[in-house]
Amino acid sequence: MAKKHKCPDGLPEWLLTFADLMSILVVFFVLLISFSIQDTRKLQIVAGSVKEAFGIVQEQRRAGVVEREGNPQRDYVKRLALQENENNTEFANERNDQNQKQGPNANTYEIETNEVERPDTFSLAAATLRQAWRDLPDITSVSDNLIVQETEEGLNIVIADQEGRAMFPEGSKYPYETTREVIAAIAPVLQQLPNQIRVSGHTAAGMTYPNPRYGKWELSSDRANVARSILEEFGLNTNRLHSVVGVADAEPFFPNNPYLAANQRVSILVMREEPPVPPELSP
Repeated sequence: MAKKHKCPDGLPEWLLTFADLMSILVVFFVLLISFSIQDTRKLQIVAGSVKEAFGIVQEQRRAGVVEREGNPQRDYVKRLALQENENNTEFANERNDQNQKQGPNANTYEIETNEVERPDTFSLAAATLRQAWRDLPDITSVSDNLIVQETEEGLNIVIADQEGRAMFPEGSKYPYETTREVIAAIAPVLQQLPNQIRVSGHTAAGMTYPNPRYGKWELSSDRANVARSILEEFGLNTNRLHSVVGVADAEPFFPNNPYLAANQRVSILVMREEPPVPPELSP
């Protein structure tokens, strides 16, 4: 007669039987896997299932920098890898002042200049400007009339008309009060930048002017000058102004349709200035 195993004190008898059953099942599955044709993918699935059954969970943590366009905290795109420079060969005998080694030991690799050759200096200014407008609840209705875009010339701030919603009364050089608040909010932001400012007035094609002595050129010039005076009134120094011009309808915002209302606008350009020392020149 087989001798019955006695459970340790305090444990129920069924627990010992259950533990033996689990051990037999584990051995059974191990034998099945051993005698079968190994499939790497299936083996990883089974291994993962066993780990989860025993409470083993792999924790992964990834770290790094996420590059995104317009980030004011990063001036240049991250340099990722070295590129071969065909100008420097293993047997180069010309001077390579930009490298540490010369002659036969000249460096054969160097870091190429990034595609983004100049820093994105206007991203923070554009974000600050938009925030200043958001803090003015009265201009919510004209938010579609305000455009901020970075061009080759610099940061262009456009205050444009829309169909059924103009920023200036028809034929008047003085803006609506809402437009005045928009321009006033721009002045403190521009004052914090070192760049020169150009203010230009524009009209749409096809407009009629009752006074033959006061047409599109006079109106566009006067609107630009009034915008300039509002900027100065709210903190922009006079010496920061590069020019104030009236362009009439010569430079439409939408060249394919010069009759659109959005072509009638005031443009405030923060001019891009080249650095006094070329960026590729190192001391």
